[in-house]
Amino acid sequence: MSDAYCSDCKRQTEVVFDHSAGDTVCSECGLVLESHSIDERSEWRIFANESGDNDPVRVGGPTNPLLADGGLATVIAKPNGASGEFLSSSLSRWQNRGSNPDRGLILAFKTIATMSDRLGLVATIKDRANEIYKKVEDQKSSRGRNQDALLAACLYIACRQEDKPRTVKEICSVANGATKKEIGRAREYIVKQIGLETGQSVEMGTIHAGDFMRRFCSNLGMNNQAVKAAQEAVQKSEEFDIRRSPISIAAAVIYITTQLSDDKKLLRDISLATGVAEGTIRNSYKDLYPHISKIIPSWYAKEEDLKNLCSP
Repeated sequence: MSDAYCSDCKRQTEVVFDHSAGDTVCSECGLVLESHSIDERSEWRIFANESGDNDPVRVGGPTNPLLADGGLATVIAKPNGASGEFLSSSLSRWQNRGSNPDRGLILAFKTIATMSDRLGLVATIKDRANEIYKKVEDQKSSRGRNQDALLAACLYIACRQEDKPRTVKEICSVANGATKKEIGRAREYIVKQIGLETGQSVEMGTIHAGDFMRRFCSNLGMNNQAVKAAQEAVQKSEEFDIRRSPISIAAAVIYITTQLSDDKKLLRDISLATGVAEGTIRNSYKDLYPHISKIIPSWYAKEEDLKNLCSP
């Protein structure tokens, strides 16, 4: 019970809510203060036929416009030992024998969802990867190709298009055995096929070193001050003509930043966290070193500290 103002009693009184009628009734005079109220609480009733099934969910998933039936097809569940086992088993078996044009797409979408979850990607990237794969699949020209590499390449392109890029090595780590070379070939194939279909080149966005910085720093357990300095430094580095890949520049900036802090990181640890070879980080460091005084923020390191850095 709760309190509410009763117009008959002219004061706050205890009220009772009648769930069956949806009425709010004054407990003292019996006046109906509100009628036909909507109960907004969750209705967790169980509609399963089997007494042992306690799953309260009674709705399906959202519609999927990429599937022919919108993802709303009925799936007959396998029996769990309760009554009607023979009939349910037979119906399920006959349904599996039937032709489902979307069976391949459903399996592909599940694989993309699994890879996305392992990388911690948002739903928009997963949906974009599904759309890319559907476009390629509609052309019926991907038969015989490495399916795992194709799905991984779709996810890589989706990350680029959504401005949340991942390195090929990161994608490769969840690609069910597909190699970097296979993913690279699959990416080129997808870009070519979609380009032929639409008559336009596929936009994949520009990769910046700053796109990877926060994630790499988090993998290394760097403190907030060092992360902020590394982000500022990598933005300043774009003002100079440093002909290295954005990932290599990000790794080199992290190396410089950590060497100027009390919590120094080994080159081997930075290589593992970023996926960049130690030799590549050293070479990128050499290219950044002449500009180091203009790249590193003055509030983070003094000029004397910069001079004490090991020259390449």
